[in-house]
Amino acid sequence: KKMEKFNNEEEENLGIWKIKKIYKKLSSVKGNGTSMISLIIPPGDQLSRVQKLLSDEYGTASNIKSRTNRLSVLSAIVSTQNRLKLYQNIPQNGLILYCGTILDEFSKEKKVTYDIEPFKPINTSLYLCDNKFHTNILLDLTQEEEKIGFIIIDGKGVLIGLLIGNRKEILYKLNVDLPKKHGRGGQSAVRFARLRVEKRNNFLKKVSEVAAQYFIPDGNKLIVSGIIIAGSADFKNNLGLSDFF
Repeated sequence: KKMEKFNNEEEENLGIWKIKKIYKKLSSVKGNGTSMISLIIPPGDQLSRVQKLLSDEYGTASNIKSRTNRLSVLSAIVSTQNRLKLYQNIPQNGLILYCGTILDEFSKEKKVTYDIEPFKPINTSLYLCDNKFHTNILLDLTQEEEKIGFIIIDGKGVLIGLLIGNRKEILYKLNVDLPKKHGRGGQSAVRFARLRVEKRNNFLKKVSEVAAQYFIPDGNKLIVSGIIIAGSADFKNNLGLSDFF
């Protein structure tokens, strides 16, 4: 059962609900022997590496003494390999796969396979063959993560983004070419200095407005627990004194 990618808050809430449902179903099931595979693949990993890992595990499992357990483990590995063949690449946020033979409520054996595309990136890598599914990763996905806003600003531009747990999300980027200090004297220098200050102020005003759109979308409540301002001392200090803060 493939999951869609989640882009906005409403879809993320739906994603959390689906993950909780799967967690409730899989966290309590048990199996005979050790034929329940938990496979967690982080974003950026290579399918070829994971397929090689599974091939190596198949070779190791071929030596399991118990015939029943050996066949169950080999069957689970093959099912996992087959499910991975449906993917050309690891999805953007990684992939979680549970596969194996479980015991249902009547203690009858039942083969199950779940492939889950998380709604946010995962940074865990795991392969385990056990008598249960390792589902803590699903619980972690449903936890609320602290959001901190950041603004990096200097005379060349600005970068606005979010730090969410151990992830970084870029919200806005703008490059500018502000005039440098003028070396010549006379009236032109005064006019140039005035224009320079005007352009810097317009840039800072624009940054304040954009930051407000992202961090105070309803105009009243800050949606982050804090904001970090970094970059050129002159710009970040002036931004810190603006109406936005």
